[in-house]
Amino acid sequence: MIEQNNPFIVEQIAKRNKKGERFEYIALSALMICIAFLTFFLYTLIKDGLPAFKQAYVKVEFTLSQEIIKNPYSAVSSQLRPLVSRAWLRNLPARVKNDKIEIGQSVSYWALSSSQTDQYIKENYNKLTDNQKNLVDDMVKNGLIKQQFNGLFFKTGDSKIPESAGLLSAAIGTIMTMLVTMSLALPLGVATAIYLEEFAKDNKFTQFIEININNLNAVPSILFGLLGLAVFINIFGVPRSSPLVGGMTLALMSLPVIIVSSRSALRAVPATIRQAGFGLGLTKLQIVKDHVLPLAMPGILTGSIIALAQAMGETAPLMIVGMIAFVPDAPETITQAATVMPAQIFTWSGMPERMYVEKTSAGILVLLTIMLVLNSVAIYLRKKFQRKW
Repeated sequence: MIEQNNPFIVEQIAKRNKKGERFEYIALSALMICIAFLTFFLYTLIKDGLPAFKQAYVKVEFTLSQEIIKNPYSAVSSQLRPLVSRAWLRNLPARVKNDKIEIGQSVSYWALSSSQTDQYIKENYNKLTDNQKNLVDDMVKNGLIKQQFNGLFFKTGDSKIPESAGLLSAAIGTIMTMLVTMSLALPLGVATAIYLEEFAKDNKFTQFIEININNLNAVPSILFGLLGLAVFINIFGVPRSSPLVGGMTLALMSLPVIIVSSRSALRAVPATIRQAGFGLGLTKLQIVKDHVLPLAMPGILTGSIIALAQAMGETAPLMIVGMIAFVPDAPETITQAATVMPAQIFTWSGMPERMYVEKTSAGILVLLTIMLVLNSVAIYLRKKFQRKW
């Protein structure tokens, strides 16, 4: 009776609270679904990718002869030949030459195993016959086959022989491409943001520019690839498949993000800093260069690093400018043909051999690690130099 006469108790409150609780449960369910998908994604990547960091090696013993130098495949018996990598046997003459092995000298090597042998040891699908499997089992028991860290994955470039394929050429191509991107996008983006935020007058032209910059953030990345193909390659003749054209294309894609984040960082600097500068008789350039820009630099760096990390993971625009090609050797200059890590991973994902599956996952793990490091650096810079007003 008392509650019914109390004007502060509304009957609909209980109903509203229940609605609020249901909405909270729905939001929590959405979060849990996202976490479940992310966990499943990471679990699949780690499960498939970690085995790629180990590689099987076969102990091979032979006496060097002229026949082996002419035909390195004769260094091992026909029974053992399917277990050893063709790439290793093919490079055997160069290896014995570097090791200064003389004719008639007996040597033993831990030879790179074939992909089928490696996959059998890892209990994956393979095409070894029963006799070959029995031979592998016996050799493992006798210590003639062992697994060790797969350094070749980081020391070699792409290869049509799965066990010999690595990330080196793609990693160097990625570094060169990102250097070109950074050297173009960072100064252009920051300078544009400074002009629009500090010097440009507020008129229809600048408003038109601002709207277009904001809209460019939503443009699909593949369109930047088409722009790079049409302008940089077809008009200016920049070498196709090179880090130069890839970096210029990614710079176009990164510019809107860098400009918007830099403008936000400049806008976050209190107006009192500028007013104090004018009060002391400083020019606009002195205020921006000596006071506003240093204070906004943590935010500018954070946005720039995130933009470059995003560009590093892009594949579509680089495919358009030809960086999806098979490039086994690392480029030496920014005008040579190269590929990048996302394109390399994409190529491996379409290969039929089972070993490329684990190499694809391992490549994604390496790329994710680099991007996490870059994002961690961005967070560190923001925390370290951030000023609270």
